[in-house]
Amino acid sequence: MTTPQSTVLITGASSGFGEEFAKQYAKRGHRLVLVARRLDRLEALAVTLREQYKVDVLVEQVDLSNIAAITDLHARLTEQSVEVDVLINNAGHGLQGPFLDSPLDATMSMIQLDILSLTAMTQVFGQDMRTRKRGQILQIASILAYQGVENYAVYSAAKAYVLRFGEALHREFKRDNVTVTTLCPGLSDTGFVSNAGQRMTPMLRSIMMPAPPVVRAGIQALDAGRISVVAGLANKMNVVLMWATPRRIHQALLSKIMNC
Repeated sequence: MTTPQSTVLITGASSGFGEEFAKQYAKRGHRLVLVARRLDRLEALAVTLREQYKVDVLVEQVDLSNIAAITDLHARLTEQSVEVDVLINNAGHGLQGPFLDSPLDATMSMIQLDILSLTAMTQVFGQDMRTRKRGQILQIASILAYQGVENYAVYSAAKAYVLRFGEALHREFKRDNVTVTTLCPGLSDTGFVSNAGQRMTPMLRSIMMPAPPVVRAGIQALDAGRISVVAGLANKMNVVLMWATPRRIHQALLSKIMNC
């Protein structure tokens, strides 16, 4: 378990889940390191959190798709004697559309952020946690990690990597008293739909979860030392359906829901 003196680093903190993680950890009294590309959004959020919760907030404008920028971030924090006790690997984005029709640079950019950058953040800050024999890492995957979905081929595969990567590290890092938990949200009200270029439909709106309960589920699972968690009862039932039915059936069903 963390203490109010623990420092929490949140990537992709300028909006969506990242912003909500910042609010919930600030409410618990933690020091925060907010990381994203949009400096204006970060600074505005930092002012709000400082005023409302009286916590220390450090803002770091970083393009996490640049691996060198990640090592530079770590070096800057080390120089300031900032020890990251909790890492929330939230930064990432989606892309909807037929694989062959998607621009190659957009596809590679998503892989870079969702897989390579997350891996680099985990190694760089995980090494410090191993040295201190304490720490927590929350990886943000997706319910799509459980199933390849038409028109979400690369995104589904990227989130499957995040889930399996987190599951493996859960056991590896446990020996050093470091917890790794993976959160798998379903469709959530974070701006993901519009950013991915997906059309919002009444069906999608009916299953969309607000961000606060998803974030609470992730924090609770991390504090409990769980290997992974699926947020929301309907999403849990969806995963059970995937386990209990032939792949061709639930793949067709999920494809219809996500691409209707």
